[in-house]
Amino acid sequence: MSDEVPVTAAPKDGRNATVTDRSGPDRAESPSDRPWTALWVSALALPPLALLAAASWFGRWVRPGADDWCFLPLVREEGVSGLLGKFYFDDNGRVANALLVGAYAKFQVAGHQWFPLVSGVLVLAVLWAVAVLALRRAGLRTPRGLPLLLAAMSTALFLFVTPNTYKTFYWPAASVSHTLPPVLACAALIPLLLARTRRGQTVAIAVAVLAAAFLATLSEETAIVVVMVLLAALLVSGRVVPAADRGFVRLWCAGGIAGTVAGALVLITSPGSTNRRDRFGAETTSLLAPGSLAASLRAFAEITVTVVTTWQYVGGVAVGVLLGLLCRRGADGTRPRPPAHWPLLVTAGALVLLVSGYLCTVIAYPVFGDRVSDPSANRLWNDYLLLYVLLLVGAGALLGLAARRHMRRTAPAKAVCAALCVLVCVGPAIALSNLDTAMRDRAEKWDAQDRRLREGAASGERVLPYERLVISQMLEPFSKGGDQYWPGGCVADLYDLDRVTDGARGR
Repeated sequence: MSDEVPVTAAPKDGRNATVTDRSGPDRAESPSDRPWTALWVSALALPPLALLAAASWFGRWVRPGADDWCFLPLVREEGVSGLLGKFYFDDNGRVANALLVGAYAKFQVAGHQWFPLVSGVLVLAVLWAVAVLALRRAGLRTPRGLPLLLAAMSTALFLFVTPNTYKTFYWPAASVSHTLPPVLACAALIPLLLARTRRGQTVAIAVAVLAAAFLATLSEETAIVVVMVLLAALLVSGRVVPAADRGFVRLWCAGGIAGTVAGALVLITSPGSTNRRDRFGAETTSLLAPGSLAASLRAFAEITVTVVTTWQYVGGVAVGVLLGLLCRRGADGTRPRPPAHWPLLVTAGALVLLVSGYLCTVIAYPVFGDRVSDPSANRLWNDYLLLYVLLLVGAGALLGLAARRHMRRTAPAKAVCAALCVLVCVGPAIALSNLDTAMRDRAEKWDAQDRRLREGAASGERVLPYERLVISQMLEPFSKGGDQYWPGGCVADLYDLDRVTDGARGR
């Protein structure tokens, strides 16, 4: 995939929402076109790309845990269709979730080991494609390598600037439910950005409907974020979308909302969803109770404080500022200005983030309680954290566009932003190194225990001891001081045993 945004003619019908500034001493010679600029911008993408590469390589130490224990024997015996039936009829109704879980569980342990690489490449590829197409659609020209930098930094911030990288990136079940859904929602933007003809617009609307329905049966939280974004887009479209494109954009948003509603109906009316509500009983019926709403608000406030005080997210602003400082209008190389309605865009983005984040907390709180704001449960935040990262990049771009109107020399600002892009990768690199050590230690013990259990089952044993192998606060059999057996039954099923016992207490 090439990340060079080509020079395109500026539309003559006023479709560009960004106003150009034809003044300025650097109109004739654009720094964006200099080979040195392309070189150092491309070099800045190396640290976040190195993080992703290292994290993907460390994935070879991933071993099953928690829910994965239960998926493996079912998929082995009944295939992906068996998992689809269990999710729809028994567990929760999330058929799209079952499909993706089955896709990696079909390969058993190897599926867990390859999952980080596949999902990491998918996140990077989607964000890179969206960056290239969005800049092209806006008629902007950037140095070669800048779209890749935008995608790589956003990927690194989303996946690795987190209190619990294992549950965000390495635990496939959590990634399928909370990390990949917002990325798949971004992928639905690609047909929208590519649509140039009536046929292309029809395809884009159809994709929006199908993708939204899929997401609604994949992750309820991401579906909420999607609906809030689409509603906001509908509300501001009259002010920020050119008249020629307004009807198409509104139809696209309406199609996404309709698809989400259709998927939600499939989910809510499923026997599995009914069973889940019965299983949790009064907890789910108290969803809108005043006490639950107030507790959810407190929990979301705690989450917000944790996220806002995580300084590494400033990398999103820094890379956005670089975009604002380096981009040029494609046709004539003039300086673009901030959009005329930028205050409306900033306000709408902030409101969507806050409202969707709170609603996601509301639907998670009855099940998780106060743990919903605990860093160990940060996977529940990922449904709206990607939106947070992208909004930071957008805010940085606005700052960069505004700054170049008032700065005679932009080199110092570029240097500061470049330094920040490197510095924000240092902390995640150290954390990943420590996690690699912990994962390797667990993998060695897991493999030894796996051989012991398989050999014991092959020799006719029906009950064998199991030693807990906890990593990143993942659930294991005999947790809570040995009192909680789950997922011990699933471990026994995987090894064709009747039961496993607490290895710490002996047989």
